[in-house]
Amino acid sequence: MPSTANLIAFSFVALGMVLTPGPNMIYLISRSVCQGPSAGLISLAGVALGFLFYMLAAAFGITALVLSVPYAYDSLRYGGAVYLAYLAWQAIKPGGRAPFAVRALAADPPLKLLSMGFVTNLLNPKIAVMYVSLLPQFIQPAQGSVLTQTLVLGSTQILISLTVNAAITLTAGSVSQFLQFRPRWILVQRWLMGSVLAGLAIRMVTP
Repeated sequence: MPSTANLIAFSFVALGMVLTPGPNMIYLISRSVCQGPSAGLISLAGVALGFLFYMLAAAFGITALVLSVPYAYDSLRYGGAVYLAYLAWQAIKPGGRAPFAVRALAADPPLKLLSMGFVTNLLNPKIAVMYVSLLPQFIQPAQGSVLTQTLVLGSTQILISLTVNAAITLTAGSVSQFLQFRPRWILVQRWLMGSVLAGLAIRMVTP
C-alpha cells in the first residue's frame, strides 16, 4: 500500500490534473451542452474505460519497466514536464482556448458516445503523462508491492476524475452560458488552469 502522505499528495495531483483543460474536459462539456447531460454521462463512462485501460497497463507493465530501466524514468519525467509546460502556455497565451468554449457536435447514439469517450481518453496525452510520468513518482518499493500501490493510486485517480467530470458534465450548460457573457471570468479560468499545469510541470522536475 502507498503511504498515507503519498496517497494524499497524489490525490491533490490527480485533482489538479482533472481540473486542467484537456481533450476529455472539452469533449464532455461539448457533448453535454450539445446533446444533454445524459449523453455527457454516457461519454464519461467511455472515458472511465480509458482510465481503466491505462491503470491496468501501468500496473502490469509500464510502471515496473520504467522503474527498472536506467534513465527511462527521468526521460519520461522530463518529457512529461515539457508537455505540461506546453499545455500551460496553450492555456494562458493570447487567444488561448478555454475548456468551456464549446465545440458544435452532432447527436450520436449511446454506443458511439461510449466509444468516442473511450477513444478520446485513450488518445489523451495528458492521461499518458499522468500514468507514465507522474504516477511512478509516488511508488515506493519499500512500502510493499509495486502492483498494489499502482492499483491503489490508479483507482484513486479514477475516482477523483469521474467525480469531478460528472459534476462538470451535469453543470456544463449553465456554466458555459454564464461564462459566455463574462470574458473576464474566462481569462481568470485560463490563468488558473495554466498556473496549475505549470506547477505540476515544476513538481515533475523537482527531486
